Amino acid sequence: MEILVQHIYHSPIGKIKITADEQCITELVFVEASELADIDEQEEGLPEIIHRCVDELMEYFSGNRKHFTVPINQEGTEFQQKVWKELYELPFGKTMSYADLAKKLGDPKCIRAAASANGKNKIAIIIPCHRIIGTDQSLVGYAWGKARKRWLLQHEFRLEHGVQTLF
Repeated sequence: MEILVQHIYHSPIGKIKITADEQCITELVFVEASELADIDEQEEGLPEIIHRCVDELMEYFSGNRKHFTVPINQEGTEFQQKVWKELYELPFGKTMSYADLAKKLGDPKCIRAAASANGKNKIAIIIPCHRIIGTDQSLVGYAWGKARKRWLLQHEFRLEHGVQTLF
């Protein structure tokens, strides 16, 4: 059985719980204070993979990283893995609608299934599910709140295009 290690990273938009085994990040989710009881916030003794992830997150939030290279591994169905791969490949500063995501997956009718897989993503930011928006360009749901989604999109859009978004 793999040993999982957890660490809390304090980002500009809230605390992020990073979970990893010795080789990969397995979860990266925003958490509230009530969820932190048993999680060590010390950085001493953490595996290298956690340090690497924190370094990449710091670079992302400071505007110096647009693509993550830290290894990730998330359990999911074959369809979920396809959706997450498409999300991972969606460029920094770009958005896509659920309808466009379904078309990229090869079936325009799978919008709800694609949306469901998007919502089950547990590696926030690195697998950028926040870049999926409504067909009408609206800011649709985000597992960790629309305010965080708006912040992430504005952060990326400003860095990529030099202006704020309308979100």
